[in-house]
Amino acid sequence: MQLLNVETLGYLASGLIVISLMMRSFLKLRMVNLFGAGTMAIYGLAIQSYPVAVLNSVIACIDIYYLYEMFSKRDYFTLLEVRKGSRYLKYFLTFYATEIKKFLPDFTYNEAETQHVFFILRNLVPAGLVITQPREGDELFVKLDFVIPGYRDFKVGRFVYSPDSKLFKKGGIRKIYTEPGTPKHEAYLLRMGFVQERATGDRILYARTIT
Repeated sequence: MQLLNVETLGYLASGLIVISLMMRSFLKLRMVNLFGAGTMAIYGLAIQSYPVAVLNSVIACIDIYYLYEMFSKRDYFTLLEVRKGSRYLKYFLTFYATEIKKFLPDFTYNEAETQHVFFILRNLVPAGLVITQPREGDELFVKLDFVIPGYRDFKVGRFVYSPDSKLFKKGGIRKIYTEPGTPKHEAYLLRMGFVQERATGDRILYARTIT
């Protein structure tokens, strides 16, 4: 292997490892770190630095183990409804205000509005928050659907928007509406089965029919 190619491989491996440490999602961190460690192990073999190769091979094996745990483990999800005046709710919204704005920049919380507030518990850990508002008939508006960093692997979203979800089943909800938010949030909504729908005037909403 030519020296230039070997050095490029080393830089690539180092870059992947650095990027992995910047990931907030545990799943993405492990996946990117796996590629980085695997590439670094190959780099170590190429330059005959066996301690580097062995160390990164072990790290890659650890990543594979934890990825297996993540994909094979059965998570327990539930929704916990809280009062609008909950002190923990206010603290949660204040603490994650900047993160929420990254997805829904126009979101504001008004305690006086008619709404229902649910914490999403993943293995009894508060992983996110959903705030809904009733609409006419069998429709519901999701004002906020937020998942904290580290839990954004779409499992929470699939639980929330499941046809058997407590959010919709109890009230006989057949259609959900929500705001598009930022492009990142729009991409998430599309993945969750929402489609763009024009509302009154030029307002754009995303809608999903519960089947």
